[in-house]
Amino acid sequence: MSISSAFNSAFSGLTAAGRASDIVAQNLANALNPAYARRSLSLGAGGDFIPGVKVNGVDRHSDLAILASRRSAEAEMVAAETRTGFFDSMVRAVGTVDDPYSISSRLSNFDSAALEAASQPDSMPRLNALSVEAEGLVRSISDAADTLESQRTAADASIDTQVGTINQTLKEVQKLNSRITLAETAGLSPNALLDQRDALIDTVNEMIPLNVVQRDNGQVALFSEGGIILLDGQAAELSFSPVKLAMPNMTQANGLLSGLEVNGIAIDTRANGPLGSGTLAAQFEIRDELSVEAQEDLDAMAMDLIQRFQDPTMDTTLGLTDPGIFTDGQAYFDPANVTGIANRIELHDSVAMTEDAETWRLRDGLYAAAPGEAGDARLLNSYTVALEASRTVSSAGLGTSDMTATVLSASLLSRFAQDKVSADQTLSFTSSSFSELEQLHQSQGVDSDYELQNLMLIEQAYAANAKMMTAIDEMMQTMLRI
Repeated sequence: MSISSAFNSAFSGLTAAGRASDIVAQNLANALNPAYARRSLSLGAGGDFIPGVKVNGVDRHSDLAILASRRSAEAEMVAAETRTGFFDSMVRAVGTVDDPYSISSRLSNFDSAALEAASQPDSMPRLNALSVEAEGLVRSISDAADTLESQRTAADASIDTQVGTINQTLKEVQKLNSRITLAETAGLSPNALLDQRDALIDTVNEMIPLNVVQRDNGQVALFSEGGIILLDGQAAELSFSPVKLAMPNMTQANGLLSGLEVNGIAIDTRANGPLGSGTLAAQFEIRDELSVEAQEDLDAMAMDLIQRFQDPTMDTTLGLTDPGIFTDGQAYFDPANVTGIANRIELHDSVAMTEDAETWRLRDGLYAAAPGEAGDARLLNSYTVALEASRTVSSAGLGTSDMTATVLSASLLSRFAQDKVSADQTLSFTSSSFSELEQLHQSQGVDSDYELQNLMLIEQAYAANAKMMTAIDEMMQTMLRI
């Protein structure tokens, strides 16, 4: 080997070792960065006439199949988390069987207060206590309905936020596509740009699960699982119009709530539609399906309670259109205006402690001209009879059957509790799936132990090449002295 050949070999070795150590440093610095893909130096022979080692480039290690599976699992998990959050909120709102402030407990308290008042009808404190329990029952229903309305409004606002994020992120991915193409054309490494693009794709994927298709020159196209084109050269534009308050009567069907458009084309937002299983579809499901069914159940409870106590055969002072103890916003129940009645249910002002508080009317009749006999407990006894009567109740979640008021309230609590259990089970399954795939994905990433071992080998190679350079220098100095 000539001195020049030895010099080229040692110099190229030093250069490669320097590049390799820099890559190891980058890998270690980004070991905890989930968007970073491990790099390694690609080396080759220098050639027949140029001895030494040649740096071919920097390889970026990312298994596309594993990445796609992890993204799909992550979208399912975050969607399950969204649904679980909704049912958690509703269970807290309606209460549980052991909750003293639940709808079922409030109904039981009202029944007990009616029995106590009937046992001593001349006792004003007991009549006042009956009014307080009636107000508590009404509030438990209306507060649950208000919570549901808040959840629905929050879902609408979340959709608007997500649509804005998706539009902005898709534009950024489009820009990165162009920059990656320029970098590859110029012979530069686009790896940092690829990391940025993957992070942006992950952001969109949580909201709309994506199928990523590789295009020429390092570009990608993005499609939803249902085939919606979100990016293929040009980024799509999503459109949505939020509302300030999503009231019970507002739906997509009647035009009071906005749907979703992509490039001006309306998209089916129902569950299992083209949006896939991400958080955007989950929020549409909460706003347009889950909350609507929950509203029907709460309305069924409120409607049943109002109708039980506006029967003129129970309180003979009632006219045919006079509201009873429980009212639809102080009005008589209108069968044509059922939606949202759980939000409007109120205790009659004449017996409410916060209003006139003429609680003797609970004993003598709401529209009695004057107090009757203090010992007359017939009307008070009829309250318990009304609660124990079986009436046909129908709603989406509760089905159609004959129920007493107690059975209805228990069924309402059970319905939300079962939905929460089902949602928790789905979340547990999707979380486990994502955890396994995330570990598999991370195993393809930076292993600090491996990188440190690799760094030791690089140091040895650097030292060997440096020693070769020293030997060459000594030989040259010797030749010059001669």
